[in-house]
Amino acid sequence: MPVETNPLLLDLERIAFDRIEASHVVPGVRQILGEARTSIDELCAGSVPPTYADTIMCLDDLMERVKTRIGPVTHLLSVAETADLRAAFNEVLPEITEFWTRITLNEPLWNRLEALAETDEAAGLAGIESRHLETVLRDFRRAGAELPLEGKDRLSAIRLKISQLERRFSENVLDATNAYSLVVTDEARLGGVPAADKEQARRKAAEAGEEGWLLTLDYPSFEPMVKYAVDQSLRKELFDAYVARCKDGEFSNVEIIRRLLELRRDLATVLGYADFPDFRLEDHMAKTGGAAFEFVQELTERTRPYWARDMEELRAHARTLGLDDLYPWDAAYVGEDLRRARYDIDDEAIRPYFPLDRVMDGLFEVARRVFGLVVQRRKIAEVWHPDVLFYDLLEEADGTHLGSFYADWHPRREKRHGAWMNDLSTGGPTAEGFVPHLGIIAGNLTPPKGETPSLLTHREVETIFHEFGHLLHHLTSRVPIAPMAGINVAWDFVEFPSQIMENWTWEAEALPLFSGHFETGEPLPDELYQRMSRARRFMGGWRQMRQLSFGFLDLRLHSDDTLSTEADVLHHIEMLLGDYVPCPAFAKAHTTASFTHIFSGGYAAAYYSYLWSEVLEADAFGRFRESGIFSREVGRAYLDSILTRGDSDDPEVLFQDFMGRDPDQQALLDRNLGPPLEAFSG
Repeated sequence: MPVETNPLLLDLERIAFDRIEASHVVPGVRQILGEARTSIDELCAGSVPPTYADTIMCLDDLMERVKTRIGPVTHLLSVAETADLRAAFNEVLPEITEFWTRITLNEPLWNRLEALAETDEAAGLAGIESRHLETVLRDFRRAGAELPLEGKDRLSAIRLKISQLERRFSENVLDATNAYSLVVTDEARLGGVPAADKEQARRKAAEAGEEGWLLTLDYPSFEPMVKYAVDQSLRKELFDAYVARCKDGEFSNVEIIRRLLELRRDLATVLGYADFPDFRLEDHMAKTGGAAFEFVQELTERTRPYWARDMEELRAHARTLGLDDLYPWDAAYVGEDLRRARYDIDDEAIRPYFPLDRVMDGLFEVARRVFGLVVQRRKIAEVWHPDVLFYDLLEEADGTHLGSFYADWHPRREKRHGAWMNDLSTGGPTAEGFVPHLGIIAGNLTPPKGETPSLLTHREVETIFHEFGHLLHHLTSRVPIAPMAGINVAWDFVEFPSQIMENWTWEAEALPLFSGHFETGEPLPDELYQRMSRARRFMGGWRQMRQLSFGFLDLRLHSDDTLSTEADVLHHIEMLLGDYVPCPAFAKAHTTASFTHIFSGGYAAAYYSYLWSEVLEADAFGRFRESGIFSREVGRAYLDSILTRGDSDDPEVLFQDFMGRDPDQQALLDRNLGPPLEAFSG
C-alpha cells in the first residue's frame, strides 16, 4: 500500500480515525517499526562520544514517534474492534512486542548509554535531565540489559507470550460478554425494574427482531436487573451468566490466567527478583510486594469491623424481604432496597438531575473555577463513531492551547467494557512554544433511551470526574521530556489525580454546576442532596473490603507458587477470598476470569494502588475544604505541585510540596467508613 494512502504514516493535523482501516495496520506498523529500527541502528553506529542530546533525547523522540503512530490502532481495538482489525493487529503483535523488548536488550545501545553515564556531561546534569538519565538506566537494567545472551533470548520469549496471552484474555472477555443474551417474554419477571431500563430492553429486542425484552451483560443492561428486579430467579440467571464469563467453554480464560501467572513469575526470576510483585513495584511508591501486602493487610484489619457490621445489616434486611440467607445474586438487590428504606433514596430518583450534557458542562466549569482551565467543544470529522465528541483545553489566563481530547461515553458491542483514559500523544513546552497534548476519555455510561437523553447515576457522574482527572494530569503537563510527562508516574500515584476529582461531585456548593433536571433545569433539590449525602458511607465497609479483596488476591496470585492445572486456579482463588467474603458462595462468585485490570489492563500486582492513591487524595482534598472547594489559590498550587509535574520528582516529594507533610490514612477512613464503631449509633 502506498505510503501516502496509509493514514498511520501521515503527518496530519489530527489522527484520521475516520479513515483507518484494518488493511492499513500490517503494512503501516511494519513500516513504522522498520524506520525506528533503522534510526536505532544509526544512533548506535555513531563514532563520536555519546551526548545527552544525541542519545537520550534521540531515543526519546523515536520511541515517542512509534508510540504515537501505533497508538491509534490499539485505541480503535478498545472502542471499535472488528474481526478484521483484530486479526490484523494480532498478526503484527509479535513484531511490536519484539521491537519494544529488543530496545532494552540492544547491547550496542546499552553500551552507548553506559558510556554516556561515565561522561563529564552526565555528571554535570541536574534536575529533571539527571533524573531522566537515571530512570532510563534503571529501566534498561530492569528490562534485562545486563543479562547474558541466553537470558535476553529467554526474556524476549516470555514477553512475547505474555503480550499474546494478555491480548487473548481481553478478546475473550469482550466475546463472552457479547455472546450472551436473554429474551424475557413475561413482563411480570421485570417487576421492580425502572421503566426506562425496561423500555431500553424492549427497544433492544425489537432491533434484534425479538418479541419481549432483551437483556445483555453490558453493565448498563446488567446492573438495573440485579439491583431492582424482584424476581430472584431472574437476578440469579443473569448474575450466574455474568460471573461465569470466561470460566469455561470457548472463551475460557482460566488456563490463560495460569500461564500468565507462571510467565510473570518466570520474568521476575530471569531478572533476579524474588517474585513478580517485587519486580513490578520496585519503582512504585510501595517499593516491594511485601510493603504493598502490608498496606492491604493493615487497611483490611481497620475495615473488617465495618464490613462485619454491613454484612449483618444486609442479612437482617434480607430476612425482612423473605430471603432466608444472603446469596451473591441478592446482594445488590438487598443493598439497594435497604438504602431506599433507610435514606428514602434510589438512583432512579437522582438520574433525572444528571443529564450527561449538564454534567459535562458543570465539570468544565469546576475546572475553570478551580484550576483556571477552559474547555471548548470543537466539531471535527475525524472520529470513530458519531457519538464521539472533541474538545480543546486552554489556559484561561493567556489562551495557551494545552491539549485536546475525545470523549466516548456509551456502550457498543465492539467497545470494551469499563471506563478509561488514554494518552494519544504527549506535547509540552519546547523551544518553539507549547505543543498541545492529545488524549481520550471513554466509558460505558447509561445511553440515551428514545427521546430521553443520557441520564446518569451519581456513581456514573463520579466516573466522568475520575477519568477527567486522569485527563488533566496528561493535558496540563509541563514536563519537557515525554517519557516523564503526565501520567507516566508511579502506578500507585497515578490514581491520585483522578480520584481527587470525584470529591467535587459530593459538594453542595458544586452540585448546581453539574446537576439540573433534564426537563425543567431545576437543580438537585437540597432535600434530595441531604439524603444522598447521608447515604454516602452506606455499606462503606462492604465496598472497601471488596476493593481490598481485589488488591489482596492480585498480590497473592502473583507471589504464590505455580498453579499446575486450571482446577488449581479456580480452587486457589476461592481459598484466597475466604477471609474477604461472607460465605463460600460469594467466593465461588468471583469474576477473576474476566478481571481485565490485572490480566490485560496493566494493573498486575498493582491493583492495591487504587486504595493507596485514595489515601493520598482523601487527605489532599482536605486542603481544598479548608480554603474553599473553588479556591483558585489552592487549585493552582495543586496544578503546580501535582498535575503539571509528571515524574519530574518522586511522588512523595510532590505530595509534600502540596500538603507540606506526609499523607495521613485517617482521612480515608473517616470519609469512607465514618466514626469508630464504639461511637456508631445506627
